[in-house]
Amino acid sequence: MNSWAQLYRGESDKPVWQFVADLKEAGLRSGFLIHNEDKMEMAHTFGSHGVQVGEGFDLHMIQICKPEKAAGSLQKNPERAALMPKFVTVFSAEGRTQVRFLRFNRQLIEELVQDAEFATSVGSTYDEIEQAIQASL
Repeated sequence: MNSWAQLYRGESDKPVWQFVADLKEAGLRSGFLIHNEDKMEMAHTFGSHGVQVGEGFDLHMIQICKPEKAAGSLQKNPERAALMPKFVTVFSAEGRTQVRFLRFNRQLIEELVQDAEFATSVGSTYDEIEQAIQASL
């Protein structure tokens, strides 16, 4: 069976807000920024659309971006755009902060956009994001 993607799973004793702050700092050291900082708290996002969620719902969908690298990559091949958004999801479960990050494997990326160079580049980006996550746990 071929695995087209891997789901990184991490957890921390830090509260969600502290993990997010630490991820932002760790990402900045590698040139990443949080693209959706004002919209990553899903309770607020849903609420702004009139959808209420239960008390204590603390899911954050954090979009990580390296603007300089992304701009160059997309100018080279706009087909890459569909695979560019990188989200780290963070939430509480059983008294601990849970962290998830989805990464697609090289073969799938190459097949989807016929672009071996991009598959290599995205792989290194995935590695950098996972390092920032691990430094933040």
